[in-house]
Amino acid sequence: MKLYSTNNPSTRYSLKEAIMQGLPDDNGLFMPDFIPELPDSFFRDIQNLSFTEIAYEVAWALLKDDLDATSLQEIIQDVFYFEVPLVPVTERAYCLELFHGPTLAFKDFGARFMARIMAHLWKESDAKPCILVATSGDTGSAVAHGFFQVPGIDVVILYPSGKVSEIQEKQLTTMGGNVTALEIDGTFDDCQGLVKSAFLDPDLKRYRKLTSANSINIARLIPQSFYYFQAYAKLKHLNRAVVCSVPSGNFGNLMGGLLAKKMGLPIHRFIAANNENKVFFDYLLSGEFQPKPSVATISNAMDVGNPSNFDRIVDLYAHDLKELCKHVHGFTFGDEKTRNVISYIYSKTGYIMDPHGAVGYLGLQEYHKVDPDSVGVFLGTAHPAKFLDVVGPLVSEPVVIPDRLKEILNQKKHSISLSSSFDEFKDYILAN
Repeated sequence: MKLYSTNNPSTRYSLKEAIMQGLPDDNGLFMPDFIPELPDSFFRDIQNLSFTEIAYEVAWALLKDDLDATSLQEIIQDVFYFEVPLVPVTERAYCLELFHGPTLAFKDFGARFMARIMAHLWKESDAKPCILVATSGDTGSAVAHGFFQVPGIDVVILYPSGKVSEIQEKQLTTMGGNVTALEIDGTFDDCQGLVKSAFLDPDLKRYRKLTSANSINIARLIPQSFYYFQAYAKLKHLNRAVVCSVPSGNFGNLMGGLLAKKMGLPIHRFIAANNENKVFFDYLLSGEFQPKPSVATISNAMDVGNPSNFDRIVDLYAHDLKELCKHVHGFTFGDEKTRNVISYIYSKTGYIMDPHGAVGYLGLQEYHKVDPDSVGVFLGTAHPAKFLDVVGPLVSEPVVIPDRLKEILNQKKHSISLSSSFDEFKDYILAN
């Protein structure tokens, strides 16, 4: 795979260079210079394939110039050992549950895949990389778990103090070893800004090989396309148009779906379901992208006021808003509607959604008003037990807490507090 920068399409980078750098020097984002279409035979038989078989075929189409078939198969089998169920919630709404991995969030797909790919690409290198990752919730825990004790790689996670759930914080601050958690006095956007600034700082670049595990890294993004193929495979027998509603924050998940569509996946529409952080929704309406300070909501992993993957999405559609709007609808919902729909769906069906999945369901419900004949998938991005303070009061039965979460709650938090000043962050990296 060859890649270019969204800020300079004439550039070319190898996959290893793109993963090692995280971001191009011009502060763009890496994009594949060619997106292959999968053959008709793949889609004709897709309903008969397991998730790992689907993931391998998609990954091989993209990465066959960079990995041998045996290594890629081993990576796929090692990473995706957990189930990816599609659960009917209402007659026309299915939840693609992406929270059955080790940290109970969809970020396990990207973080685990990236960790194995990086370990494979770095196995003959003397450089010891340091991964910087900003998190608004589940990314940090997934990266911490995915890279824990991976030889030769250090991980530094930045998270906004007081703006992630207790369980999320425990998941990313109790690993130790090669994983360090920095508790930043600010928002997710502040954390993300520190990471981006670090990649562009010449002193830090000379001092240490830095890369990122956010969805700005192409190795995190690619596996986020796999599960859309799984959803289609499970619904193909219905012979109806399939739409996917994606709870959207930094927009890596939606970008993964759009990548799948470019590879030939016949998803009819994508829905960008936003909470009150709605700069993408506003862009679809006005054609103007205006980043804003993020607003705290109960769907905290989506509290992003300047989504990084926006540049990839508009690049994918050649900055043609009209063409983008043919494929993507946008909706936005506040906390009150999110709480109400969690309670309503539970009372009607017994199904318990987390706040992010609930925003996705709301997007699907809204879209069905204009397209009542389609069948819809919304992404369940995290286990509801990770948001007990929100979900618990809205349902009449105790939310079952998986044993792996119970164990973490009893562990001691270890984090280093920093301000949102880049100079302070830079001094920390240089000293450690």
